[in-house]
Amino acid sequence: MDVWKSPFSETRQVQHKSTLLSNYRDQHFKGSRTQQEEKLKASTTLYVGNLSFYTTEEQIWELFSRGGDVKRIIMGLDKHKRTPCGFCFVEYYDRADAENCMRYVNGTRLDDRIVRTDWDAGFVEGRQFGRGRSGGQVRDEYRTDFDDGRGGYGKIVQDKMK
Repeated sequence: MDVWKSPFSETRQVQHKSTLLSNYRDQHFKGSRTQQEEKLKASTTLYVGNLSFYTTEEQIWELFSRGGDVKRIIMGLDKHKRTPCGFCFVEYYDRADAENCMRYVNGTRLDDRIVRTDWDAGFVEGRQFGRGRSGGQVRDEYRTDFDDGRGGYGKIVQDKMK
């Protein structure tokens, strides 16, 4: 049977695409776009976003170790408060394990939130801190909805409410 005609072909295509590089590029990467893409293609590190501010490192370890041997987890922190701010980096010992997580963990639920994973060129000290002006993630500054798992309203809305 031709794999493209099989009832599972759509699933296989989705799983294959999940290991491909996204269009997102770290604007703070030191090097050319080509160098960044080469690092991404060889990377064993995943960026994990949309986490609850209350998700623990142990919960992340439990979920992500299902895909393979986790080398380390670096929790994202608010650069002013030093509290979790909804993202982390998960580093694996080899690329195949990281690819498994891109296929099977991306889009799953953790702490009632849909987890987003993306390739990362490799953790560099300092990247664990949020890049938003308020100390957390930039995306949380512009959020207009109320999200209890991510600290309530976005920072701009909170400032207007004062």
